[in-house]
Amino acid sequence: MKPMKEEEEEEAVVAELRRQLEDEEQSPEQKVILLNHGLNKALNSAALQTDSCVLTRVKSQLYLSSVLSHCVLLLTLGPRGLRGNWGAAATLAQLTSSCCVGAEPADQSQAYHRLFLPSVVDGLLSLASQLMRRAECLSLLRKVMDSVCWLLRAHTQLTAQVLSSLNYEQIQMCDDVSVSLLCVQMWIQTCTASRDFLSGLSDHSVLLLLNEAVGQLAVSADPSVGGASVRLILLMASQQEARLQPLLLSFRGLDSLLDKDWRGRGFDQDVDQLIALIQSDSRSRPQVCADHVRAACVIQAAWRSYQTRRRVKSLNRAVSRLQRRYRARRRQQQQQKEAQRWEEELKYQVCVRRQQARREFHQKQRRLLQLLPPDQVQCYLQECERRAAVLIQSSWRGFRERRRYNNDTQRDTHRRQQAARTLQRAVRHFLQKRQAAKAPPTMSFWIGQSGLTDSRRAELKRQVEEHVCLRPSSRVSRQECERLHEEVQLLLLSELQRGECRGREEQRVEALLAHTHTQLELLRDAPPLSVVTPTDADSFLSPSGPIAARARDAHNAALQASRLPWWRTLGETAGAVDTFSPSHLQELEAELGGLFVGGVSEVDGLNF
Repeated sequence: MKPMKEEEEEEAVVAELRRQLEDEEQSPEQKVILLNHGLNKALNSAALQTDSCVLTRVKSQLYLSSVLSHCVLLLTLGPRGLRGNWGAAATLAQLTSSCCVGAEPADQSQAYHRLFLPSVVDGLLSLASQLMRRAECLSLLRKVMDSVCWLLRAHTQLTAQVLSSLNYEQIQMCDDVSVSLLCVQMWIQTCTASRDFLSGLSDHSVLLLLNEAVGQLAVSADPSVGGASVRLILLMASQQEARLQPLLLSFRGLDSLLDKDWRGRGFDQDVDQLIALIQSDSRSRPQVCADHVRAACVIQAAWRSYQTRRRVKSLNRAVSRLQRRYRARRRQQQQQKEAQRWEEELKYQVCVRRQQARREFHQKQRRLLQLLPPDQVQCYLQECERRAAVLIQSSWRGFRERRRYNNDTQRDTHRRQQAARTLQRAVRHFLQKRQAAKAPPTMSFWIGQSGLTDSRRAELKRQVEEHVCLRPSSRVSRQECERLHEEVQLLLLSELQRGECRGREEQRVEALLAHTHTQLELLRDAPPLSVVTPTDADSFLSPSGPIAARARDAHNAALQASRLPWWRTLGETAGAVDTFSPSHLQELEAELGGLFVGGVSEVDGLNF
């Protein structure tokens, strides 16, 4: 009755573990921890029993209740599912491998060996490939590889699947020396633990294992990896020498590789033993090698003759294709030369037509100038010069404004950056103040007198006075401000007086212009010479000789200025403005005989 009760307790524990795993609210990380605790508890309690069948029965119940299937699903999860809990995952892999060794599901034995165990191997290798990418998880990777080794010792048929797995290929291709050494040591431990391990493998699996060892010798340069690979090959040869010697024939040049690259690395005795094994095998079968060489020569000769006949048949097509490409290339070059010639011709024609148009424009302009009256030629030239000057000035102003706009844009950008820095500085200062206000007050560790002493206060006062003397303030005193204010008031008063003088001068100029316009209207309305009387003629003659001389000089100067280029008259603008200076106006008033005096004119007793 007691064994039946223990069996029921074991089934209850496994059922409870299964029920907890089927809870959907638990995360994968929680399930891993639960499985580690549950499996460890079940295996330890079964191992303490004196009957060895109890442990086998517990492992079988774990498989039949799908608990081990949950383990395999959790092992195949990626980094997102495990969330970096690699230690718990490696422990779960070790417990899963231990549960798979020794389980005997009688009813489902075929499915267990053909479907479940390969899935366990894939899960372990998937976890190992993820740990391989992390340098800090080397010890966990060693634990997982030991689990694979433990599984291979009990189930030899899984070796072919391990060697052909994509995850194991990724582990082999790793550049880390520790990972490569770990793979080779796993196979050494497997072969050492069971001498019947190689005998249970097929020739293909043995060849794959031998290929891995030779590949490590060809790729790696580390002495530890090379020594482990040589020991693995020697171990395989000591256990299955009859099967291994024919397989070594497929690795031609292995003895020269060992002699050239792996001597003097600390395991010369093993290297010499392996070279002797390879060379003894090659000497024992010289006839087989000769037949292989002869067969290879025949195959190569047949293949080369086939390639030659095929090349001769395709020679005509190759020649025609070459000629076609050469003609197309030459036609393309001719078209490019023709297009370049037409482009140069077009540029030349454009230049010629542009010169002709410019010449026709100048001739037309000359004809128009000839048609104009002589007194309008100078006006027309001045108008042309004015338009040219306006165009030049507009171009220059546009360039200046665009440059100023660019400078203003850069200035605005710099100003915005400065404002952003100021705001950030103020916000940081505000946050620091608020954080300091929230922080609890710290107790002072100073024990002694608080505050300043009289000597320290006198020393600080002296330092402040020296600093003030060396760096005087830039602020202006009140007396200086009053003096500056008085100076500004005087300057403003003088400016107002000058403005009043300019106003009076403008009034005098306007009065003189009005007088001139009146005289011009009188001259325009004058009667013709046929009906004019001596009295009328005397009214248009000036009694002053200097006025007539000045008018004649001004007329001659105007004629000379009209013949000069426009750029020669630019500097005479100031002189023209001086014509209406106060001294000149007084001279005109004196010569006009009192018609206009100082803005107030008296003519026949009337004030204007």
